[in-house]
Amino acid sequence: MADTSFLDWPFFDDRHRAIARDLDAWCASELDHHEPEDVDAACRSLVAKLGAGGWLRYAVPAEFGGMDETLDVRTLSLIRETLARHSGLADFVFAMQGLGSGTISLFGTNEQKQHYLPAVARGEKIAAFALTEPGAGSDVAACETSATEHEGSFRINGAKTYISNGGIADYYILFARTGEAPGARGLSSFIVDADARGLSIGARLRVIAPHPLAQIDFHDVEVSSGALLGVRGDGFRQAMATLDIFRTTVGAAALGFARRALDEATGRVLERQLGGALLADNAVVQAQLAEMILAVDSAALLVYRAGWVRDVQQRRNTREAALAKLHATEAAQRVVDQAVQLFGGAGVTHGVIVEALYREVRALRIYEGASEVQRMVIARQHIAEARS
Repeated sequence: MADTSFLDWPFFDDRHRAIARDLDAWCASELDHHEPEDVDAACRSLVAKLGAGGWLRYAVPAEFGGMDETLDVRTLSLIRETLARHSGLADFVFAMQGLGSGTISLFGTNEQKQHYLPAVARGEKIAAFALTEPGAGSDVAACETSATEHEGSFRINGAKTYISNGGIADYYILFARTGEAPGARGLSSFIVDADARGLSIGARLRVIAPHPLAQIDFHDVEVSSGALLGVRGDGFRQAMATLDIFRTTVGAAALGFARRALDEATGRVLERQLGGALLADNAVVQAQLAEMILAVDSAALLVYRAGWVRDVQQRRNTREAALAKLHATEAAQRVVDQAVQLFGGAGVTHGVIVEALYREVRALRIYEGASEVQRMVIARQHIAEARS
């Protein structure tokens, strides 16, 4: 079983400790780490299961069916870490329910919140966050999808790609150019239902670890003015505010993968012999384990500090979230790779947990801000503070 001593750190309250332990027990009885043949069906099933278990209630505010008055980053992170240890796909499902409803939670009207959030919390609506485009990934300001206002409605044209839950979502949080100003200042966000006329799935995308991903095409998709989130021209700020909350949780998911890899590697070296002795008694192996343990603990400290800054100090945690995501995802990649190495040939055999972890962990260094982007964020904030 994974080390849980970190739950005694002062970053957490007793309620956080109870959530982590209750969810771990729930996962042990309800989830497995095997990859399904039908990923779409598995994700729909997991949404319903997480909803029935009450876990999706932590992804929306209490007023609209959630558990906490506001989104609690430490809770979201603990849930993602725990789910990732047990099932990468379950973590994906929970994360998208949160990310795909987060902009509504933060900026929606009461009517918008009431229409979508309770259904998200119950697992009755599948959410998606449509920001990335074929020519605009890390550079959000380069977004070309347009939303033109016309007689009390907006007409949307363009394409989004690598959209998680693409093809199975019930609605998309869409970021489009409304033209108030050049670059980032000319974006707005909208809620677009999946059955809107003119919305189509351009292509389903197969990636290294099975997830429902797609390109979404918009051809004269008309939405009412009531689909606009907040005010025109505020979309970039809204996207960044949403990502500030959920970027920390990406580091938490990476931490969950790393903990599982460390557990698997520890079990392996305690039973595998080399030259008549256990691998666990080999000095080189012990050094590898020490590096893995260091990577896991340092990632956990950064992840939960970032959550604590947001939840307890109640200040924007852009720098801390960037540090947490960068270090945790990069460290998890190394930990999983070392686990594969300790397994030898079995480590690259399909069906072995560390092989699946090797594929699952890779995308985390890219989505919600690639590692290179996090380095720029960290450095620019550091320089700005030094100049002030």
